[in-house]
Amino acid sequence: MAAPVLIAGGGIGGLTTALSLHAAGIDSVVVESARRIEPIGVGINLLTGGVRELVELGLGDELAELGVATAEYAFCDKYGNELFSQPRGTATGSKWPQYCIHRGELHLMLLDEVRRRLGPDAVRTGVRLADFTGHDDAVEVRVTDRASGGTETLRAAALIGADGLNSTVRARLHPDEGPLAWSGQRMWRGVTEGVPPFLTGRSWVGASDGDVTLVAYPIGKDRTNWVCLVRVAEPGLLPEAADGPVDDRREGLLKEVQAHYEGWSMGWLDVRDLLERSGDVLEYPMVDRDPLPAWGSGRVTLLGDAAHPMYPAGGNGAAQAVLDARVLAYELAQADGDVPAGLAAYERARLEPANAVVMAARAMERATSPSTWDRAQVTRMMEMYRMKAENEVAELNSRASYTPPDRA
Repeated sequence: MAAPVLIAGGGIGGLTTALSLHAAGIDSVVVESARRIEPIGVGINLLTGGVRELVELGLGDELAELGVATAEYAFCDKYGNELFSQPRGTATGSKWPQYCIHRGELHLMLLDEVRRRLGPDAVRTGVRLADFTGHDDAVEVRVTDRASGGTETLRAAALIGADGLNSTVRARLHPDEGPLAWSGQRMWRGVTEGVPPFLTGRSWVGASDGDVTLVAYPIGKDRTNWVCLVRVAEPGLLPEAADGPVDDRREGLLKEVQAHYEGWSMGWLDVRDLLERSGDVLEYPMVDRDPLPAWGSGRVTLLGDAAHPMYPAGGNGAAQAVLDARVLAYELAQADGDVPAGLAAYERARLEPANAVVMAARAMERATSPSTWDRAQVTRMMEMYRMKAENEVAELNSRASYTPPDRA
């Protein structure tokens, strides 16, 4: 493979892809539109499947230092009465923990590792992908330097579209998709310092009254991540902004969301204090896309949110992107230089499982919609999720590594 693999997007998925390809002996370069990669964002969950892959990339100590090993998931009503709970991470029998972690800190850790292992020029920032043309022996990728406005054409063995929710690569591959699908909910997210530990001190908590939901969990350094989800419309298509792609993150106003939580009295968690003392607040629409029947073609494919954007129900997005990255690198290494065959094998391995997660996240979101929300409904849904999780733990513990055999 003479030319490197070009990865469009320097997020968690893109950087994990670079590390995975390097571990498999395959050269790559990352182009990232942002001029500077900074520790932005709030907390995320990294489920056990994703943790395993990062541990096998040699990042276990870093994860343990940055994250909080989650002990349980608890679902409550707005008065703090527990409706359902289940163990998480190693408490389920998994060989690997689940971590609640600050997204920006995880992101910077991966960036530092890519530059340390692949070299300081492995990630080119301020470079936006404009277009690409696939050939039998390579992909020609046209990029624009955001500072100078200059363009250049890069020759790559493959193009991996890890460029997120508003993916340029996906739009070129699937031009007729249309707007994002919206659940009808908006999400406000923030991080608050100095919140007293609640429940086990390592609990991931969800609470809902049907129209309004709160999620909270510790992410280390005396910080608690929170998410407020409020239904403001019926499910449908998210209207496109008149001046470009839908913005999936904007600064939110705390006063917009606080009124929805008046009267919440959970006892072991002071919701009003949690919200009032938060730092910056971000606002997002809860969106996804209908699963695709195929991600890519030839030497071009998709990965992470570009391939399968999903609702955050279950906190699966980061782990799915990490799994994509590891499987992609494994299949390219196994293909012995036949890049289209390797990418096709990656898609066969990952498309159906990832699409299933998209649909499961939709089902979990519907379980707390106003028309269906009640204790029995939630308990049934969570019991189904528990049984599914038990099967996944057994499979995770027993399956072979995605590290190529000659690199293990």
